[in-house]
Amino acid sequence: MATGSSAVQKLIQAGTKIVAVGRNYAAHAKELGNAVPKEPVLFLKPTSSYLGNGGTIEVPHPLDSLHHEVELAVVIGQKARDVPETTAMDYVGGYAVALDMTAREIQSSAKSAGLPWTVAKGQDTFTPISSVLGLLFAPVLCLAIHSTKCGIGIGYGKEVIVLKNDNYTLFVEAERENWCFSFKADKGKSILRLVHPLLLPKSAVPDPHNLELWLKVDGEIRQKGSTKDMIFKIPYLISHISSIMTLFEGDVILAGTPQGVGPVKVGQKITAGITGLLDVNFDIEKRRRPGSA
Repeated sequence: MATGSSAVQKLIQAGTKIVAVGRNYAAHAKELGNAVPKEPVLFLKPTSSYLGNGGTIEVPHPLDSLHHEVELAVVIGQKARDVPETTAMDYVGGYAVALDMTAREIQSSAKSAGLPWTVAKGQDTFTPISSVLGLLFAPVLCLAIHSTKCGIGIGYGKEVIVLKNDNYTLFVEAERENWCFSFKADKGKSILRLVHPLLLPKSAVPDPHNLELWLKVDGEIRQKGSTKDMIFKIPYLISHISSIMTLFEGDVILAGTPQGVGPVKVGQKITAGITGLLDVNFDIEKRRRPGSA
């Protein structure tokens, strides 16, 4: 597992697999000269390919570049087998933005020979991924007591306004891994001593089928597309995949990439994200050979 945030590490430890969906945007299928599929094109990636935000994507020898593919990652929240499409969204635990890094030369050779894509898609650092919206950034209802005053706050993110009046404003900051909360005041007041958190069911992503994905290389926009253009929507993907293999908590479905894929070279920098929600950044370096200085 590559280095990254503790939240991503917990996701990696919980999940058993990454199920990637190929050619799920018609424009992307056409830009690579592929037919638009009539059913999902699936392939697996190992969880050892995860890379947390701010990490370094490694280009293996003898390659000089990889291709970038920005994707919506759907994180499974509970065991799913033979799930009907009508209830499939109940099995979603959250969303993230991820990159499906691809050694295109290796993939093209494998495709020509009728071989799997594993070497082209599954190497270490080939699945950079963000923190998880909905799973780690769900709304939180908090009750705080400070001397004789109390306040209730609700919101997303790391800081939630809990109580505000003429004297001070209080904020909540969460250690999301164990749901232990602490409070602070903006005018040097003492830390609050009692907090009761309650997870609320609403996701931080109200409509996963209306998100803008984007990716830049050295600040230049390379990919920009909307999840509304996915050929196979999330409920269908979960239902279809769970009819083939059991999905477990923490498993990730990569829901395909919009058009604009292309090479990124050693020394360049990738930034990517979901507009208005989150972004990630990664450096590109050559993978060091064993025993090299």
